[in-house]
Amino acid sequence: MSTSPKKPMTATTRQIPHAASTEIPAVPLTAEGYSVLHQMMRFRRTAWRALPEPERTSIAAEAAAVLGEMEKGSAGQSALYSLIGHKGDLLLVHFRKSFAELNQAELKIADLRLSDFLEPTSSYLSIIELGLYDSTIKIYRELTDEGIQPHSDQWKAEIECKLERHREAMHPRLFPEIPPNRYICFYPMDRRRGEEQNWYTLPIEERARQMNDHGLVGRRYAGEVKQIITGSIGFDDWEWGVDLFADDPLVFKKLIYEMRFDHVSAVYALFGQFYVGVRCPAAELGKLLTGELPK
Repeated sequence: MSTSPKKPMTATTRQIPHAASTEIPAVPLTAEGYSVLHQMMRFRRTAWRALPEPERTSIAAEAAAVLGEMEKGSAGQSALYSLIGHKGDLLLVHFRKSFAELNQAELKIADLRLSDFLEPTSSYLSIIELGLYDSTIKIYRELTDEGIQPHSDQWKAEIECKLERHREAMHPRLFPEIPPNRYICFYPMDRRRGEEQNWYTLPIEERARQMNDHGLVGRRYAGEVKQIITGSIGFDDWEWGVDLFADDPLVFKKLIYEMRFDHVSAVYALFGQFYVGVRCPAAELGKLLTGELPK
């Protein structure tokens, strides 16, 4: 009785139960901190000037008191800026522990009598985000080397444990105070994902390399500008928001211009509208509403 020869095991026919995939996931890990809301407002000056002066004084004092408390929040602050240009007159930036607390801040502003003279022109919702490209690759490789299946319950538990250590180490960067610098520059941005150039199809190692080179440019401006990156995928129309804080606004131009020559920006970055404002302490709101920017 003849028997057919057994087929040799191949890479496509071999069955290895519970073996981990050798291909690491494409999505980088991130650590998240404060929830952030930017509110851009137009001030209805004509209607404001029509009010009797005592009423204007009372309304401004009420708003200044509320904003003053929001400036000093121990679990997230707010800051007021006078916007330069036609995109609005006022910019409010709120840092809070959750979206629910951001909504409370938004409602508190809406409840002010001053809100009758404010017209929203735009807003931006996001959350402080630190990308962990280098750590991601190291963690993914460690787990696959241990034979842990990507996306399994054990994989997710190990990832969460390692992320928690990153969150503890990065706590000051995830939950910062709003920098006190005189000027702010805010803009949203995307990574290109078109037919010719698609950031999301690059291998994670290549994205990590490009992001490392990109970060070297920003580090050359340490001490001159403070940068806070927020993630907004699923929250707003762009993928990230960028806040820059400095005492000399010229540094915004120099930093962003230099970054345009960096490969990741030159090839893959798309930018939204830019907003530049001057910090106004809440106590000086009355002066700002009369057209006098506090010095």
